[in-house]
Amino acid sequence: MANIVLVVGTKRWSSWSLRPWLALKQSGLAFDELVIDLRRADTREKILIHSPSGKVPVLKNGPLTVWDSLAICEYVAELACAVPLWPENKGARAVARSISAEMHSGFPALREHLSMDVCQRLPLPELPDAARADITRISALWNECRSHFGAGGPFLFGRWSIADAMFAPVATRFDTYGVPLDAVSAAYVEEVMAQPAMREWIAAARRDAGLA
Repeated sequence: MANIVLVVGTKRWSSWSLRPWLALKQSGLAFDELVIDLRRADTREKILIHSPSGKVPVLKNGPLTVWDSLAICEYVAELACAVPLWPENKGARAVARSISAEMHSGFPALREHLSMDVCQRLPLPELPDAARADITRISALWNECRSHFGAGGPFLFGRWSIADAMFAPVATRFDTYGVPLDAVSAAYVEEVMAQPAMREWIAAARRDAGLA
């Protein structure tokens, strides 16, 4: 049994859980996962057994508990030092951390109006200006990163990085709702959704929802 345990929420909906799960998959580190059903009367009670914040995800490694998605990703990057999870170039790494932090703390309108559901294709709702502005900003970030740092591969900084994990839930939202995107952003969404780890997550979400 792996020493590392990642506690996640329902895979259909838990955008925050997806991020460190992808980082762990990319790292090659062995880990066990524990899925807690969200949107239940006892959800918070069950999460509090594992997480002092009362939220998922949370990583447990022996006596250590890490309870924030970006902090978990950083910890995984340090554990898996033989598999670089950030860009190796110092400048690219700084930008990758900047956009990851912006994703971590921003885009509230997008989160509110286009919630994650990897098991459905849903009609695009009428969006307020704030949500449309979030989409425009995300597309601009993706275009800038692909233009300046993406020559080495299909991801934001060429090869896969934690920045891609941080934006993966957004890619699922754009896919679920059929959000119109420019060519660069659309190609990036397609690449993210085609990754084996993403397909594995979605397949598990569908099984858990009784849709497989």
